[in-house]
Amino acid sequence: MMRPASVIALLGACVLGFATAAAPARAQEIELPTQSWSFNGPFGTFDRASAQRGFQIYNEVCSNCHSMKLGYYRNLTGIGIPEEDIKAIAATKMVPTIADDGTPAERPALPADHFKSPYANDKAARAALNGALPPDMSVLEKARAGGADYIADLLNGYGDPPPGMKIGDGLYYNKYFPGHQIAMPQPLQPDQIVYADGTKATLEQEAHDVATFLTYMANPEMEQRKRIGVKAVIFLTLLSGLTYAVKRKVWADVH
Repeated sequence: MMRPASVIALLGACVLGFATAAAPARAQEIELPTQSWSFNGPFGTFDRASAQRGFQIYNEVCSNCHSMKLGYYRNLTGIGIPEEDIKAIAATKMVPTIADDGTPAERPALPADHFKSPYANDKAARAALNGALPPDMSVLEKARAGGADYIADLLNGYGDPPPGMKIGDGLYYNKYFPGHQIAMPQPLQPDQIVYADGTKATLEQEAHDVATFLTYMANPEMEQRKRIGVKAVIFLTLLSGLTYAVKRKVWADVH
């Protein structure tokens, strides 16, 4: 049985160990540049045009490696894409189904289907990408500290490493990625995308647009939630005023 003094010493060593381990982590924290987003603030809304351009990037570039398992094609109505266009977009993807005779088959996707994943499973993804597993993008904006800023800054953060910094085999320098070495090669280049609306496809614009789209996919109810919140604040404000007026009326003869 451990003596009390031994227990205290052991707890002290654990605390010291955690503090020591946390120090390098704090030292590696990266200050992300902040950007202006239309959806920030209590009255913010999604920039539909930007989100549609972001979907174009996801569909043409990101979806080759990254899945979006929690997203449905029908979610695209929320960024202003017409239903007929969504049906056409979904129909370009083939998804698994079961034929009438019970054998595995494929069919064109429907708006009610999940976004098609590029690989059958995580093992297939790792096998195709030298062991790396691209993160699912369904709630990537929520899963990363910094949210949309992190996504946009990461896409803008590729470049040459500082002098004297050695980059590991199969890794790439990114000044905004923790540790600054990332397995994903730079996915976007200036003018890589020919936007359907004619917007100039600079790297900064592409990064901003795809971050907007991924924020929408992670928070498709955001605008509705904000509207309800504003209504609730107005209601509570009026109720507070009414309550105060009633209190003054009831207690007027007491004072």
